[in-house]
Amino acid sequence: MPEKEIRRRAFLQLSAGLAAAGLAGCASPRPTVTRSYAPEPVPEANTFLADMYGEKPNEPYPLPAIPYDKIDPRFYRQMVADPTGEKPGTLVVDVGNHFLYRVYEGGQAMRYGVGLGRAGFAWAGRGVIQYKREWPRWKPPNEMVARQPELQQFSIEAGGMDPGLKNPLGARAMYIFQNGEDTLYRIHGSPEWWTIGKSVSSGCVRMINQDVVDLYNRVPNGTPIVVTDLSGGGMVQSQPMPGAQPLPDSQPLPDSQPLPRSPDYMLMGPDGLPLPQPL
Repeated sequence: MPEKEIRRRAFLQLSAGLAAAGLAGCASPRPTVTRSYAPEPVPEANTFLADMYGEKPNEPYPLPAIPYDKIDPRFYRQMVADPTGEKPGTLVVDVGNHFLYRVYEGGQAMRYGVGLGRAGFAWAGRGVIQYKREWPRWKPPNEMVARQPELQQFSIEAGGMDPGLKNPLGARAMYIFQNGEDTLYRIHGSPEWWTIGKSVSSGCVRMINQDVVDLYNRVPNGTPIVVTDLSGGGMVQSQPMPGAQPLPDSQPLPDSQPLPRSPDYMLMGPDGLPLPQPL
């Protein structure tokens, strides 16, 4: 066989061997690559709100997280320029804008969104937070029980509704007195977070439970309070601050006594059934 032909065949055999080796390499199993994707960073503002309105497991009745993204942001708890002109330490309920302010030094105020019921528009003026209570009992008045017999189990005679997540007074309540007398006007928590910033058919001044816990910790007995309407640009003219003396913390505190309601003022729940009415 000519030498040239021998070299040609050898080259073809070598090429075939290299090709086979190459094909075998492509067909061999490749290591599985698992990609890990880092979660999207949570914006700082959302982290702050998630903590502020998150679950509160250390409460006697652990509070569930609030879906704050479903609430108008202007009703979030926040420090703002004080629009009230009141002395530091004063509470101001602005019924016209559904805000509650706790006034601080330096022209600042902590602002909370509130919901207002019929009773929330029934009284305006100056008073004091005579006392406050954690996880209060709720006692519907006899007039309400007569209209809603299913509430008999929570009547005054029966001792009222136990504290808890379904209690319409929520996690905290603050009781407003004027000239030493109970106004029957309250600031209280509410499990119905969707009513914040709205006027509903019952209640006084209702707050998100997380917010009312925060306010409760900032407000001692005897704190002055003004209930007014700032939406028109002016404060309600009312009598001077009364000199009511706060009850000592150690003294037993009376349970709440709601104002009577008419059947026309009934708060309905998402399921269409009437809800117990807070103060």
